[in-house]
Amino acid sequence: MNGTAIQAEQSTITENRQGVKWVNHEEPVVLFQQADIYQEDHLVFKDLDLEIEKGAFIYLIGKTGSGKSSILKTVYGALPLVAGEGKVAGFDLKRIKQRHLYRLRRRLGMIFQDFNLLFDRSMEENLLFVLRATGWKEEAKMGQRIDEVLSQVGLQYLKHKKPHELSGGEQQRVAIARALLNKPELLIADEPTGNLDPDTSDEILKLLYDLNQESRTTILFATHDYRLIEQYPSRVIRCHQGQIFL
Repeated sequence: MNGTAIQAEQSTITENRQGVKWVNHEEPVVLFQQADIYQEDHLVFKDLDLEIEKGAFIYLIGKTGSGKSSILKTVYGALPLVAGEGKVAGFDLKRIKQRHLYRLRRRLGMIFQDFNLLFDRSMEENLLFVLRATGWKEEAKMGQRIDEVLSQVGLQYLKHKKPHELSGGEQQRVAIARALLNKPELLIADEPTGNLDPDTSDEILKLLYDLNQESRTTILFATHDYRLIEQYPSRVIRCHQGQIFL
């Protein structure tokens, strides 16, 4: 087999809903090799091997206590990688210093079950706060970026509203817009529909799924709602008794 054929064999082929395929020669966004993941003194995973390619939409599933959150916390640096190898968005988790974790997290977008919005500020002011905190300076560019992300989540017309004036689904859409501000390499969604009713949950999942399909934003979506997976099938990683099943 020649070099070109070997390269093709080792590449990841991804297909979107429209049937368009592309070959991915890029470094994985997340790569764990023989990684030991701990929650304080408790070993959650031993010799974990996991690879998430750029542009993937991944469901991370499992019962409460199965280790989903431990994986996510290790990915964004809230838990140290004790043994093995781990890289996220080009950062080596074993070697990154605590004071430099903010650099990793600027490459990630994070969405949680709780919306964590500032209730005394408008949606626009919530997003401005994040941009200024992450080093943006020019008012015009900040305003343009806020309009872009609010348009992506269908809320540009509500940017002057405060959180208490919005529904739960609208608040979660603002949280998604906030996560997109710095064009993350990986969007981490940790039970983002946990506080929402089924219809609103469907809307939030469709929004994230469409973002993935249209912009190739890599998404790691942790959930215990298997109904959502049936509606929008994609790759599933299941956590169970200290192991993952691909």
